[in-house]
Amino acid sequence: MENRIKSVDKMKKIMKKYYLGAKYAKYFGKKIAWITSGGPVEPLIAIGIIPVYPENHGAMIGASKIGAKLSEYAEGLGYSSDVCSYAKLDITSSITRQSPIGGLPKPDMLICCNNICATVQKWYEIQARKFNVPLFIYDTPFCHVDLDDSAKKYLKSQTKEYIGFLEQVTKKKLDYDKMQEVGKLSVKAMKIWQEVLDCAMQKPSPLTAFDAFIHLALIVTLRGKKIVVDYYQTLLEELKERIKNKIPAVENEKYRLLWDNLPIWYKMRWLSNTFAKYGGALVADTYTQSWCSVVDYVDENNFLETMGEAYARVYLNIGTDKMAESAIKLIDKYSIDGVVLHSNRSCKPYSFGQYDIARIIQEKRGIPTLFIEADMADERKFAQAQVENRISSFMEVISQLRN
Repeated sequence: MENRIKSVDKMKKIMKKYYLGAKYAKYFGKKIAWITSGGPVEPLIAIGIIPVYPENHGAMIGASKIGAKLSEYAEGLGYSSDVCSYAKLDITSSITRQSPIGGLPKPDMLICCNNICATVQKWYEIQARKFNVPLFIYDTPFCHVDLDDSAKKYLKSQTKEYIGFLEQVTKKKLDYDKMQEVGKLSVKAMKIWQEVLDCAMQKPSPLTAFDAFIHLALIVTLRGKKIVVDYYQTLLEELKERIKNKIPAVENEKYRLLWDNLPIWYKMRWLSNTFAKYGGALVADTYTQSWCSVVDYVDENNFLETMGEAYARVYLNIGTDKMAESAIKLIDKYSIDGVVLHSNRSCKPYSFGQYDIARIIQEKRGIPTLFIEADMADERKFAQAQVENRISSFMEVISQLRN
């Protein structure tokens, strides 16, 4: 991660304040909701509930390289090694309090949206029983190609039930003017986030996918708050300045790569340095695009009515052909020379269709693909020597095609 982006220090302060606010929420009369990363957070913000993300917490644990230890603890409780590591880390951390922040604050409710996978439903049921708190499941129909009228109608009913649930738990009525304001801020944040990612269209790119993974934290956790809009505006200005002064994220950028799937949190620096050694810059990814790619489906002036459709169209809730179509758009947009696919042992919905996606990419764009088998947070699943050899061969192929 060369040529470090300076705004990241400001983001760390915002995240630190956010977690402190969540930790002491009870002293300020606030309720805590644990929510899945792809869940509709805006109504929580509007009604004054602090959202907390076990998946974001799992990423922190993974980056701290204690994921294997906590996964082993969960497996000792009887959970299979094939269960999602985020789920295992959350279940373990809620018992042992082991994590970089000493565990998450106890929830008052759980909000589970199944637009990212089916595991989250069982995971949240387990935690709802453990903490004896109510659970709301926001159910999103799978979008193979498109959503028909009955699916859109169903999503509107889900939003209505969701609001009713929040009003019942908080004993407060939703302020619809506030909701509209939060919705507009959410849409604005998504649009600026897209502008941030699009800075990587420049050659050389001022940021990499590894930078995007780090800066993703705010759009995931605090979407709908003004501080997110302000921060991404600051980040965007810094990136534009780097473009103007031709400051690259990777010195001597020669090859531009696309990353697919979640990051391997405990190997981010090693992967960044290894690709950079060959002049490879991972300038785009399918993961961080998920928090802005559906913005066109949301009407900021009619947020509540339209948000369900947007949440049902996220990358992990669409068919393999649509995923491949999205990847090809990114290949064209960011002038990609090769695609790196993280075959993630934890995230089955992200990984199952990857060989078909790779085939479609090779047929339609004729660029090479590389598979890295690993896990996003459990370092036991990463074979460094094998991955290093594969990267070396992959970059050699790209070099030969270029020449």
